[in-house]
Amino acid sequence: MNWVRAALVWLFDSEPGAVGRLIPRWIFLRTLGCIYLSAFFSLVFQIRGLIGPQGILPANEYLRAVAQSLGYSGGLWFAPTLLWLSSGPHMLTALCWVGIAASLLLALNVWPRGMLLICFVSFLSFVSAAQDFSGYQSDGMLLEAGFIALFFSPPGIRPGTGAASPPSRASLFLLQWEWFRIYFESGVAKIIGGDPEWRNFKAMDEYYQNGPLPTWIGWYMQHLPHWFHASTVLATLALELVLVWMLFLPRRWRIACFFIVTPWQLGVILSANYTFLNYLVLILGFLLLDDRFLMQLLPEQWKTKTGASSAADITTRNGPGQTKLQGWIGGIRQQLRMLKLSMTAVLLSWIFYATTAQLIWMFSPLPLPTTPVAVLEPFRVANRYGLFGVMTRGRYEIEFQGSEDGKNWTPYPFRHKPQELRARPGIYAPYQPRFEWNLWFASLGNASRNPWVLRAAAGLLRAEPDVLPREAPKLFFSV
Repeated sequence: MNWVRAALVWLFDSEPGAVGRLIPRWIFLRTLGCIYLSAFFSLVFQIRGLIGPQGILPANEYLRAVAQSLGYSGGLWFAPTLLWLSSGPHMLTALCWVGIAASLLLALNVWPRGMLLICFVSFLSFVSAAQDFSGYQSDGMLLEAGFIALFFSPPGIRPGTGAASPPSRASLFLLQWEWFRIYFESGVAKIIGGDPEWRNFKAMDEYYQNGPLPTWIGWYMQHLPHWFHASTVLATLALELVLVWMLFLPRRWRIACFFIVTPWQLGVILSANYTFLNYLVLILGFLLLDDRFLMQLLPEQWKTKTGASSAADITTRNGPGQTKLQGWIGGIRQQLRMLKLSMTAVLLSWIFYATTAQLIWMFSPLPLPTTPVAVLEPFRVANRYGLFGVMTRGRYEIEFQGSEDGKNWTPYPFRHKPQELRARPGIYAPYQPRFEWNLWFASLGNASRNPWVLRAAAGLLRAEPDVLPREAPKLFFSV
């Protein structure tokens, strides 16, 4: 069994981990904190109107229905959220501010493991109770990356680059695996989705104007000739289905892949407001790089700090002067270390199986065990992705209007929703306006499939302060 133990240590322990990935890890964790910050910051202004007691889809009503259907213990697993304790306005606001504080400290490299845990629990608590306002792939991407980062980050209050505790090989691979799946599964979805727009190279012809929340740069790109849009269709499919396999090739290929996908993501960020989604994919791409490459770009005074040896942090556990008590304590520590290592191995292997099974099922319904996948589903840490499998062929807008006299109607203004034809759309990602984002999805369906739209209209009729747009809190005195 020594080889099993050696394999577990090599894969899941940090001491023999990927020592050449300290700088990419440092960059990834700092920017992950910034992405968490954008997510929580956007919720501060929205959460009460979305799921507050007087909001559109109150969390307390939803959790009560879950408990009645599944029981309290079953409901806790189905909807893992701190809002079971309280879902009042103060609790919702506190959830956001705690997340903001933790994400700021993560960005500042203060106790990264603790801050990652707080960010994950806080964001999962919102996502699990937000119902229609959390059905986005971007939420799953962030939760998956945030959970794996718990095992990827260094221990300690102020760990610096964590030279004494390099990232484990398994956690590094799972983050790279997530990056790969976001691209590859999206490419597969475009092929198996059956949308002729991709096969006919017309998928991008109206992409920029029909997306959820366009940008002004996207307006200019929309007016480029068809050959440009057709070439971007080809480039998209080539990137998602072929080029991302460079992840599994030697070092130079991975670096070359980084310099292909990074400008691509920057172009997507500028041409459309997809909240923090593309920022997350962008920073995951930094894990394609290594210290040897990034050290060439650092100033000389920084190189000694980032290249610190871990030898000074390693103490001798066994020596000639070791007492029996010290030996006994050392034995307990070793047992606890192996217990922690075993739990880490189970969790990360579980995630790898669940994500791999879902990828295989995109091609063939093989009779693989489904229970491990279903058990993880409420936690959104092992997801299947598939962006833009079917393109929209038109743009529709849902607009709310109010009137004082029943004759002259004025639309409710929403800051991030395209309304005024003469006003150019803005660039505000990674900020996520979940109400306006959901309105675009609702415009593609009908009222029976989107009852929350009618509840939003009812909230406007009642002039609920949490539901009214901040831009016009007293637009109508009677509606």
